[in-house]
Amino acid sequence: MDDARAKGGRKAATVAITSNCFLTIFNILVGLMSGSYALVAEGIHTLSDVATSVIAYIGFKIGQRPADEDHPRGHGRAEAISGLVIVLFLTMVGYEIIDTAKDKLLDPSLITVPTIYAALMAVFGIFINLAISNYIINIGKQINSPAIVADGQHQRTDIYSSIAILIGIVVSNMGFPILDPIIGLIIGVLILKTAYDIGKENLDNIMGKVPDDKLVRKIERVANKTPNAYEAHNIKVDNYGSYVIVNLHVKVDGKQSVDEAHKIVHTVEQNILNKIPIVKSVSVHACPLGLEYEHRQEIDEK
Repeated sequence: MDDARAKGGRKAATVAITSNCFLTIFNILVGLMSGSYALVAEGIHTLSDVATSVIAYIGFKIGQRPADEDHPRGHGRAEAISGLVIVLFLTMVGYEIIDTAKDKLLDPSLITVPTIYAALMAVFGIFINLAISNYIINIGKQINSPAIVADGQHQRTDIYSSIAILIGIVVSNMGFPILDPIIGLIIGVLILKTAYDIGKENLDNIMGKVPDDKLVRKIERVANKTPNAYEAHNIKVDNYGSYVIVNLHVKVDGKQSVDEAHKIVHTVEQNILNKIPIVKSVSVHACPLGLEYEHRQEIDEK
């Protein structure tokens, strides 16, 4: 699984960085040649995609490191931290784009009417960003990497930006050139919205929020299906982004020996690790069933 994650992370980073370098150059060049500020703003945004893809991959690589003496539970939260660094980049880029768009709106003499080449570049950008974002997000979900998923979500905002740019170019050529900087302003707001969403998700990871309510129920089901283990409870899930660490209690027959109880607990741990891949480590504590178990046995015998 670790080799598959490493391979998937490299593939996602390579595709993201290569494609975004290509889009950055063409967005800025075509934007300058065609007189479209919105397209230039999108090029600057895409340049930030290159930086965030590098950051995401660095966080992914650190998160892949095995546990050590200083980090006994691994380095998984490095991915969520890299997601927060991406948020900082997005916030700065979004602010700069909004600030420049504001200057153009306050001084209409700075506004130019974009040519048809800007529209063609916007259409091209829509299809490229759709393919890239879907590809990166799918890889991120397959290898359960918050950093890679965050990078794909960042990439997806470029689709909406390109659509907005295309609309702005068409309307500008219909006699409303002021729409071009307005679209630039919208792009800046979209970037800030993406920063908020990514920040919230990664802060939840760092704070240890359970990734899915269904996960606890699944752990409970697997534990309770283990022979001679009953009533799994006090289930604690510690989220490390790409994996979780679990602690729980199960009830066993109080008349059993310590050795027998230990074997049951060990079986519960192995079942959870084998059937729920996201669980990297699990610790199970045995509790005696007590009188209610004896009463249940008597009823079953009758």
